[in-house]
Amino acid sequence: MRPVYFYGAMSLDGYLSDEQDNLQWLFDTNLDGQSTYEAFEQKIDTLVMGRVTYETTLALLGDGAPFYPGKEKVIFSRTKTGTIDEGRYVNDDPVAVVQALRQQAGSGIWIVGGGEILTALLAAGLVDDLWVQIALVLLGRGKRLFPTGDYGQRLALVETTRMGELTELHLKRL
Repeated sequence: MRPVYFYGAMSLDGYLSDEQDNLQWLFDTNLDGQSTYEAFEQKIDTLVMGRVTYETTLALLGDGAPFYPGKEKVIFSRTKTGTIDEGRYVNDDPVAVVQALRQQAGSGIWIVGGGEILTALLAAGLVDDLWVQIALVLLGRGKRLFPTGDYGQRLALVETTRMGELTELHLKRL
C-alpha cells in the first residue's frame, strides 16, 4: 500500500496563507541554503491538491514552467473537470480517491496544501507522515493549515530539522 504524506509550511500561529491566498511570507523566509524538499520529492510520484492550491502554484511558477514533470496530479475541483498535463480534475470524496490511489502501484502520495482535503484525510487516518515547517512569522489571520475538524490523533516525533528561519517537524501517525 502506498504511503500518504503531507509536506508543507505554516506560520507560527498556524496559517498556511493569508486571507488572499498569498504565500509571500513564506518566500521571505530565509532557509540559509538548507532544505529537506529535494529528498522528500524523491519519495513521491503523485500530488493531490485542491484547485486553488494548483492555480496559485501555477501562477507562482509563471507561464510555461514545468509543474512536477513525471508526477501524476490529482486536482480536486467543484467547477472544473477533465484532464491536465499528467493529471486530472476530480470532484469525488477525497477519502475515496486517496484510498483508491493507495491501492495502485507507485511511490508516495503528497497532499499539497491544507484545509478541507488534508482535514478529511487526517480524520480518516490516511496520512502516514507529516513534514511541517514552522516559520517564525505571525500572520494573525488567513487560512489555517489545520482548520477545526474531527481529526484528533496522537503523532510521534521522528525528527526536527532547522532550516534557517524554519523549523521542520517530521511526524508519524501512531
